[in-house]
Amino acid sequence: MFLNCHSYHSLRYGTLSVKELVAQAKTLGIKELVLTDINTVTGIYEFKKECEKHGIKPVPGVEIRKDGRLLYITVAKEFSGIGEVNRMITDYHCNSKDLSETAPDFGNVLVIYPIGNIPEILKDNEFIGIREEELTLLIRPEFQRLISKMAILQPITFRTKEEYHLHRILRAIDHNTLLSKLEESDICRKSEYLRSEEEIQKAFQGYPEIIENTKNIFSSCHFEFDFKKVRNQLNFTKSRESDLKFLTRLAYLGLEKRYGLDHKEARERIEKELKVIHELKFCSYFLITWDIIRYSNRMGFMHVGRGSGANSIVSYCLGITDICPLELDLYFERFLNLNRKTPPDFDIDWSWQERDPMLQYIFDRYGKEHVAFCGTNVEFKYKSIFREVGKAFGLPKEELDSLTTQSVEAHDRNKVVDKVAKYGKLLEKFPNQRSMHACGILISEEPITNFTALEMPPKGFPIVQFDMYTAEDIGLEKFDILSQRGLGTINDTVKLIKETRGITVDIRDTTLSKNEALANEHLAQGKTIGCFYIESPAMRGLLRRLKCGDYRTLVAASSIIRPGVAQSGMMREYIFRHNHPDQFEYFHSVFEQHLKETYGIMVYQEDVIKIAQYFGGLSLADGDILRRAMSGKGRSLEKLQEVKANFFASCKSKGHSGQLTAEAYRQIESFAGYSFCKAHSASYAVESYQSLYLKVYYPLEFMVSVINNQGGFYRTEVYIHEAKMSGASVQTPCVNTSEYQTVLKGKEIYLGFMLLQGLESRLAHGIAEERNKNGNFQSLEDFIRRIPIGIETIQTLIFIGAFRFTGQPKNELLVEARLLLINFKPENRGLLLIEEPVQEYKLPELKRENFEDAFDEIEIIGFPVSCIPFDLLKTSYRGSVWVKDLLQHHKKQVKMMAYLISRKHVPTKKGTMYFGTWIDVNGDYFDTAHFPDSLNEYPFQGGGCYLLLGTVEVDYHFPTITIHKMAKMPMIPDPRYAYDKDKQYDIHRQIKEDVSMTSRKPYPQAHEIGLPRQKFQ
Repeated sequence: MFLNCHSYHSLRYGTLSVKELVAQAKTLGIKELVLTDINTVTGIYEFKKECEKHGIKPVPGVEIRKDGRLLYITVAKEFSGIGEVNRMITDYHCNSKDLSETAPDFGNVLVIYPIGNIPEILKDNEFIGIREEELTLLIRPEFQRLISKMAILQPITFRTKEEYHLHRILRAIDHNTLLSKLEESDICRKSEYLRSEEEIQKAFQGYPEIIENTKNIFSSCHFEFDFKKVRNQLNFTKSRESDLKFLTRLAYLGLEKRYGLDHKEARERIEKELKVIHELKFCSYFLITWDIIRYSNRMGFMHVGRGSGANSIVSYCLGITDICPLELDLYFERFLNLNRKTPPDFDIDWSWQERDPMLQYIFDRYGKEHVAFCGTNVEFKYKSIFREVGKAFGLPKEELDSLTTQSVEAHDRNKVVDKVAKYGKLLEKFPNQRSMHACGILISEEPITNFTALEMPPKGFPIVQFDMYTAEDIGLEKFDILSQRGLGTINDTVKLIKETRGITVDIRDTTLSKNEALANEHLAQGKTIGCFYIESPAMRGLLRRLKCGDYRTLVAASSIIRPGVAQSGMMREYIFRHNHPDQFEYFHSVFEQHLKETYGIMVYQEDVIKIAQYFGGLSLADGDILRRAMSGKGRSLEKLQEVKANFFASCKSKGHSGQLTAEAYRQIESFAGYSFCKAHSASYAVESYQSLYLKVYYPLEFMVSVINNQGGFYRTEVYIHEAKMSGASVQTPCVNTSEYQTVLKGKEIYLGFMLLQGLESRLAHGIAEERNKNGNFQSLEDFIRRIPIGIETIQTLIFIGAFRFTGQPKNELLVEARLLLINFKPENRGLLLIEEPVQEYKLPELKRENFEDAFDEIEIIGFPVSCIPFDLLKTSYRGSVWVKDLLQHHKKQVKMMAYLISRKHVPTKKGTMYFGTWIDVNGDYFDTAHFPDSLNEYPFQGGGCYLLLGTVEVDYHFPTITIHKMAKMPMIPDPRYAYDKDKQYDIHRQIKEDVSMTSRKPYPQAHEIGLPRQKFQ
């Protein structure tokens, strides 16, 4: 009887999850349901599974609305009917084809019109939906003649009175209005809840024909769908067999290039992998990925293939990845095995500047009918819940701001706030809108609209209406096409080296940028600012603690810094064993034999598989199941208990004691779900080394590229500081030298116009384009004649020193600019400025104070360029110890003057603590720890220079200062406002700091880890 059910996938309308809808139907003894979410099929696959679990017949459909008004309801007679509806909705979303008042000619779809939108002629597959409260209308002659085409319409939107109010709040949010201003047409009727079928039939007992029509609709509909069928593009060539033949040929061509033809181990590994790939029907997946990489190479783009795909020697030989699985003992089973139910997963990165051309190629090459981005459901989040619900109740902005920035407990309680909190709680986990998955692309064998309607987000590539988990569930593999700034930096550096030095660096040659002596020295000293993945304070500290001087140690470091590994204590234990290899024993011979490279510690996900196989006696494939059962979204308590029981039983049969088995499992459990796979770490390490190599040998080109790619962990100021430390002379923008991006001229770095706050991007590009087209600007007057610009923007350029080529002081230039622009209109530019030369005025000499330029720079770009921050302090004191001497001051108290770079917030049981990163007057970096007791009395007070008092703690070659006291040091007043005391310290507040937050607990101390350092007896 229920032909029109909404779930919460009817965004900002329905209040029931699919599970809740089906569970309530089961409770009421309902045997059949149609899910008809508004303009979407998001929930139909979950709906089918849930219904079949509860013995209910599922039927898929879609409610078609335009501008919030119900046009009609579609019900699929069979699955192909959903495709017909999908194509209509796709045309509406993606091709600007309007939804008509009446349904098109469907082949396998039944249509139900509401009584307010009955077409003049009803087709055979079309019905009129009649609600219980509308039965009184049937006495009218115009409706009586249509009774034979009527069916029961009992929409479902909510369950309870409380959920009805939640529905009203959702509608107010959707309309961005107050609850009190909702129109009747904006909300559902109060009757739209589930009741027993007997109750519905009783209401319609006077119209048996309507009841019979409704039953016939259900009996004529079927939802057949095979969840086990692979639905991605089946073949790259004409058939599976020819795919295998082609893939084999490519693999052996790659074998010859990577290893030579006589490498027996590589040949055997290829043969083994190809057999599994073919058996699992993944040849086309490999070939499509190879084709994408081939196009990338042809375009001269740089890519990184990472993730578990790098465990495959076939992917290495195809050029998808650059990690040799033999060199690092990478398990293919971590990527693919015969027990694996889920598809393989290649993560491929491009520069953020080159990703869009790659996406365009994929859509063009494989056809827009077969390619789409994965969708993702963006849920209501804590802040948005309180703001949106509060707005619906009419709370003022100030109260909304308070609600969103404080915990529920801290709110001023009143009836309205209590209601906001109550309904806000109900909205948690509700989808709020559909968005584009960050990187997942689907390529299907059949037209993708057979399975989903498509929507067009602002980005310009169509998305499916479900997320990656549903895609995987119905047999669609995703290709992860990612972008990152680190690759953009590497790419741009190589181009800049060619441009400035005429040197071609083949950065893809990993022998060039891996285990290079000078780069290793920088690595061991943590001199890695700007380098992909290894520039954060935590990573630089780890590199120093490990004295990380080679590629393999860097691979390990990339994994052990992951939150779960560090949290379990494995990171600290690894540091100890790395530095003291003679002060521990392997607690079992298997750990020594198979984890010797990492001192008996599970550092990579593959290590779980090794221990499961060699210690626990499980197969490689079962070991991977163990790892997956413990990780991420695949974790389920039931599955975990089953796997745990198997592991203990297998260990017992191998003769391990219960205590020994329990310890091995504890280590697996504390670690398995949170680390990288080794291949992923290795891929990151290669890219880290590539960027480090460029930084070591071409530091200026590298830092310019970091700045132009908008940095990484730190703000631009830090990278400019690095460039200065590498010998660069950094110049503020100049209209005759600078471009939109920062440029390198010999050892001079001219900052780009893009760094000027308040300068429009169009104008910033236009300055360089005009100069390159028609020559340098001869004067301020010449510039104003050629560039359409207003007085505020010209002032910004003058203050930053962009006209210093004229030799005129800034004060004089400002007066001249105002005279030039008096009564000036851009449309008269050619007339006024060419015909009327500017009258020359003799101006009095206007003196500028020292450091006025520095304060101009702070105001416009956020930091000083013409001096260092220490120069602006009132005091000449610079501390008693420099960074270069800290290692000699272990356990000693020191006093240092330092400029704040960044701080990281870490919550503890005793309150907030921070880790700070600073530079001393020599420009060298150091780190501090600030515990809650110290912070209560001596808190951070924003960006700037501080006087620090603390005790040096040297932990494995790495000094940290535990701060006891600190004070922010006063800077000189702004000399530009010498006669305006109120403004003398305004600009000081613009000095920045990088603040990052984490919710992690503090890492455990050595005595809390409990990892045995002796052999178990």
